[in-house]
Amino acid sequence: MFFDARDYSEAARVLARVEAGDPGNRAVVELLGRAYFHSAQLGRAEETLRRLIDLDPGNAWAYEALARTLERRSRPAEARRFRRLATAMGAETSGEIEVSVTAADLA
Repeated sequence: MFFDARDYSEAARVLARVEAGDPGNRAVVELLGRAYFHSAQLGRAEETLRRLIDLDPGNAWAYEALARTLERRSRPAEARRFRRLATAMGAETSGEIEVSVTAADLA
């Protein structure tokens, strides 16, 4: 709902509450990272995406999203490290970060 309306700040607010109740839910952590990224809350996006990588080290998208976040924070050298990992894992490294989720992803 909030993602469809591109109301990423509100999505982040709601997802932060959900995540507080279930901090190990990778789908929620990923959505929260996306919401922070799209609402330009880059410090929170970085922290959340790093946590997602800790929870799900095989998530190539998380490495790419972290690389983009670091680029937006003017840290290109650090971003390159994560982009190389994302590429090695098969992540698409161009284009916009897509958001697609179902209720089942959150369960």
